[in-house]
Amino acid sequence: MEVEKYEEYTTNLKGVNEAMLSYVLQIDNSSKKHINVEEFNYSNFFEDKMLIIQAIKKGITYSLFNKIKRITPFTEDDWASYLNVSKKTLQRHSNDDDYIFKPIHTEKIIELAEVNHFGNEVFDTKDQFYLWLSSPSFALGNLKPAELLTNSYGKELVMAELNRIDHGIFV
Repeated sequence: MEVEKYEEYTTNLKGVNEAMLSYVLQIDNSSKKHINVEEFNYSNFFEDKMLIIQAIKKGITYSLFNKIKRITPFTEDDWASYLNVSKKTLQRHSNDDDYIFKPIHTEKIIELAEVNHFGNEVFDTKDQFYLWLSSPSFALGNLKPAELLTNSYGKELVMAELNRIDHGIFV
């Protein structure tokens, strides 16, 4: 990965880590009791399913969504399609950092963030992961993994395939 791209990704990931910690601490005062503020990061969020459930109920702000969006390979058109809203609606929300997404949209944002996070862990570089997402996969019925992310069943298939790749199991 080019040094500039890596530095940009690292900077954006740091921004997501900070925004996610701030968001998580606002979800519920009880979360402060079991979250180690010094060690909390984006990865920890995906490990705590109860915290994810609370986050979905509360909804995430556009500001946090925007930070997550910056570290994913998805375009504005992709996000609009995945969230089942128009691109114009997303652009309208972009004018209000405090806009809170509905739970159904929050859940989809978190699902896509989780896929992106795991994919970046499995592949050596962000570019390799993005290439995999956009290439037809025999194991996924010759569909592109990105095409399957429109619903939770497809997301689970993509996550399972990433897990197999991570463990060296190839079809």
